[in-house]
Amino acid sequence: MRTRNGSVGAAESPVTRDSGDAAGRDQRPGSPGDRYLGIGLAVALLALAVLAVTTHRFLSLDNARAILASAAFVGIAAIGATPVMIAGSAVSLATSQTATVVAMLFLATQQLGLWTALLIAVAAGVALTGAQGAIIGFWGSNPIVLTIAAGFAIGGAATWFSGGTPVNPAARGFDVLNSAPLGLPLAVYVLLVTTAVAQWSLRRTTAGRQMYLIGENRAAARAAGLPVGRVTVLAWAFFGACVSLTGVFLAAFNTSATVTLGGTLTLDAIAAVLVGGTAIAGGRGSAVRTLGGALLIAAISDVLLLRGYSTGAQILVKGLLVLVVVIAVHVRTTRGQR
Repeated sequence: MRTRNGSVGAAESPVTRDSGDAAGRDQRPGSPGDRYLGIGLAVALLALAVLAVTTHRFLSLDNARAILASAAFVGIAAIGATPVMIAGSAVSLATSQTATVVAMLFLATQQLGLWTALLIAVAAGVALTGAQGAIIGFWGSNPIVLTIAAGFAIGGAATWFSGGTPVNPAARGFDVLNSAPLGLPLAVYVLLVTTAVAQWSLRRTTAGRQMYLIGENRAAARAAGLPVGRVTVLAWAFFGACVSLTGVFLAAFNTSATVTLGGTLTLDAIAAVLVGGTAIAGGRGSAVRTLGGALLIAAISDVLLLRGYSTGAQILVKGLLVLVVVIAVHVRTTRGQR
């Protein structure tokens, strides 16, 4: 392509080609690490299948709906966290607190109408996480330290806002969010749409492909002139929108919001992203794989719950699964660099 001043344009510039390669690199099979990860997940799925057929009520239609509903709550937040991790911003440790504050705002503004309350809630979530993304992207703040601090601040704000008591709505326009078109919770459809949007954005947009490059080598991306700060903010803003949707659905499902509403959402979302094979150091990942990770985490939690295991045992099993996957991904990455 020739520009107005006669010079050759950069339609096929090295950065463009490299970003396309980075976006597609995640789908290249055959490395030893890929085989190890595949074998590990196959073993986990086999063990889950054995437990499923031997667990009373697991193979029922009602239980399948329950698994999908659980996967939707975790999965929407996990899909949002995927671009953040791909872009090399590690993980957010303030997910539960952000979802809780959004849920409180959503219920407290129900008298303004469903759509107004929804817009206020989503805008608040995007603002909270987008601000964190700006600090990380433009000033290079450590995301772990920053989100720990943000979690304390947001949690404190939730306690102050609610006075330590449940927030109850003045109207019930949110009941529509608990509907089940074609027998499936509305949140499941939102999860599928969110996954499709995230996957398309990561693979087909310039900003999405740049996230892979930034995650692989942030310093090199800056040297190449990529808008690291702006892309990081976009990733975190999308994450904020997804966390907001999770908070809204949690609020609608529980019909009230307390400071503990978020529960283990932070850990579950991180687990779903990592089990889906996204590298915590950045540069590799897929929204579709994260969806699979969310379904696996939800199914494991359901099996353990039906067998009478405590919440602590469920967290232990999920933690061990994440540890195995992280080790496998690390082996894949280090061997690929040799």
